[in-house]
Amino acid sequence: MVHFGAMQHSFTHLALLGGGHASPMLAHPLRGRPGVVAPPLRPALLVAPAPLHGARDSPRRPAPRQWIRPLRATQDTERAKDAADTSQADPKSEKDGSSAAQLLGIRGGAKETDIWKVRLQLTKPVTWVPLIWGVVCGAAASGQFEWTVPEVARSLATMVLAGPLMTGYTQTMNDWYDREIDAINEPNRPIPSGAISGPEVIAQIWVLLVASIGLAYGLDRWSGHDVPTVTALAVFGAFISYIYSAPPLKLKQSGWIGNYALGSSYIALPWWAGQAVFGALTVDVMVLTVLYSIAGLGIAIVNDFKSIEGDRAMGLQSLPVAFGVERAKWICVGSIDATQLAVAAYIAWGLHDETKGLILLALILPQIFFQFRYFIPDPVANDVKYQASAQPFLVFGLLTTALAVGQYNMG
Repeated sequence: MVHFGAMQHSFTHLALLGGGHASPMLAHPLRGRPGVVAPPLRPALLVAPAPLHGARDSPRRPAPRQWIRPLRATQDTERAKDAADTSQADPKSEKDGSSAAQLLGIRGGAKETDIWKVRLQLTKPVTWVPLIWGVVCGAAASGQFEWTVPEVARSLATMVLAGPLMTGYTQTMNDWYDREIDAINEPNRPIPSGAISGPEVIAQIWVLLVASIGLAYGLDRWSGHDVPTVTALAVFGAFISYIYSAPPLKLKQSGWIGNYALGSSYIALPWWAGQAVFGALTVDVMVLTVLYSIAGLGIAIVNDFKSIEGDRAMGLQSLPVAFGVERAKWICVGSIDATQLAVAAYIAWGLHDETKGLILLALILPQIFFQFRYFIPDPVANDVKYQASAQPFLVFGLLTTALAVGQYNMG
């Protein structure tokens, strides 16, 4: 439920369209911009910083608004400015952007001034879908969901918690802490462009957080929980989202930890919420989904290949930077395939459901085919093509696993 911080075609592709990662509900500011060098972020509190004093204006790029702290004129920032000037979209292309894309939080959307459209853009609705899917899987795994009006209403409320509220909270906070780099790389985004003020962003973060915890508590009462399980998940998800995006920890800067936090936010946490609302959240299911999130780690690594130069210049230890492209691409596909094969074996022999184990195996094989067709030959050029082709099979494999768990719980 973190990401409760890419699904047009896949979990990770959605995050990419939404401006990066952020489920835990999550977004790396340099995704898709190889060679762009940005300065390291200074620690910041979740409050609007003091006004600028003596900030330099560039004749080629609008100066940041008063409440954005000036970027220091180090050698790194000068190179970043030069790179930004050559890649910045012209006003006409900005004007011609799609309004629908703007509302969904997709890159290249039209710039609008309506404050409510801007607020919606900050929540990146395109990234809600994977978390909502995770809730569906959790409900299926409970083995107790029934197609009645009260049950459907509870499921919809849980989806609102995972998508618009928790994911919206995470995405808004992620954009807030990335505002200085976005001022260089994506100056047309809502915060660096001045379409929304700092205090308004802070207010949105707190409103979404409080609403998330309030709805989670309501779901606990509605479900008759003696222990507020859903509330605990919401608080835990909010904490992971914060340390993913905010200094001093800023987990997104670490290859292994950041990518696993992203993967688990799309798989484990929304599943736990869906299962907790409709049934008992057991230790064995929690272990299964935590292990399944290793596949999510592999999915998250896919997006690291196109930003190798920028990550290296900033000192970010993404896996392609730490291990090199050749080793990292095999780590990526290995984590995806080995995890799913292990889960298929568990379904067949642990849950005694050979049929669903074979179905999951059949869904893994096309993923392996597309890995060798697109990803292994060139992970930088073919990442989106691979995601669009392979990851729908992973998504339905996740549902197959949930149905197998649900049938076992019913039996």
